[in-house]
Amino acid sequence: MEFIRKTPLYIDIGNDARRQYIDTQSVFSAWEDALREAAEVRGGMYWKRQGKGEYLIRTSVKNTQKSLGARSRETQAIYAKFTLRKSEAEARVSELQAQLVRQQRMNRALHVGRAPPLLVDILAEVARSGVGEHFTVVGTHALYAYESAACVRIESPEALATRDIDLLWDTRKRLRFMTRMKVLGASMLALLKKVDPTFKLRRDQRYTAVNSKGFEVDILRPLAAEDDRPLRMTEDESDFWAVYAKRAEVLLNAPAFSSLVISPSGHMARMRTVAPAAFIEFKRWMAQQADRDPLKAPRDALQADLVEELVAEYLPQQARQAPR
Repeated sequence: MEFIRKTPLYIDIGNDARRQYIDTQSVFSAWEDALREAAEVRGGMYWKRQGKGEYLIRTSVKNTQKSLGARSRETQAIYAKFTLRKSEAEARVSELQAQLVRQQRMNRALHVGRAPPLLVDILAEVARSGVGEHFTVVGTHALYAYESAACVRIESPEALATRDIDLLWDTRKRLRFMTRMKVLGASMLALLKKVDPTFKLRRDQRYTAVNSKGFEVDILRPLAAEDDRPLRMTEDESDFWAVYAKRAEVLLNAPAFSSLVISPSGHMARMRTVAPAAFIEFKRWMAQQADRDPLKAPRDALQADLVEELVAEYLPQQARQAPR
């Protein structure tokens, strides 16, 4: 099979869909901010009688407790401030979640999104689990972030054709990642199974999980200390072994790019990927590698050209970084 080089086509999603995307983006960003604020007041506070006095106790989500001192004007003020802030944060999250439900319905009605539902669901679950900062989407699926930011549709089926999602794991934050996974009591594979219980690791490729429909998720990692051996992501023996990918460290250190991606059903998630300029440079490099699959090299070149044209036409703010 050969990819036929065509002039990339972009279809504007239309004024109604564009306004809806912008509205959804605003609500989603506000919801993310509200979640971060609510996370700062997780746990609780209560007064505990001990002997003849009362003490203010701070509890954490891990059920640990810490005394903040005996009842006094200072500790009463701390308690009042905390409870008010917690109440306001929880109310804001609840209100924005209700708004997101409305936005999801409007997204579907106005055909705002077309990102693959499985992609959106995986990104949402990774974010919900609190490990989103540890992964960067690389490869073909990054195109959905770029087209969403530009409010266009990429009309090039051969450029978008893929049956796998590549997630680049930031091993520089491995300790933080593993600590979070311990708190969750889960493995990376378990997180994927929450999205689709049919995901299983391939016996011959422990860095790849495949579902019952043949869709794959690959976990890649950068080279660390000249060690290119697979690296298990958690202490769970049945979990992913992230595999070294050529020049992955270049992508990991590239300027970041973030965009809200939406599925046809209207559901949404934030995609973290690399800036378009980094994508262009990397894809052109891949297309020129002698050992690159000859069926994939033409697509690499096509994707590089396509994103470069998209930047020039729809994302001029990214043009300053684009290679000449």
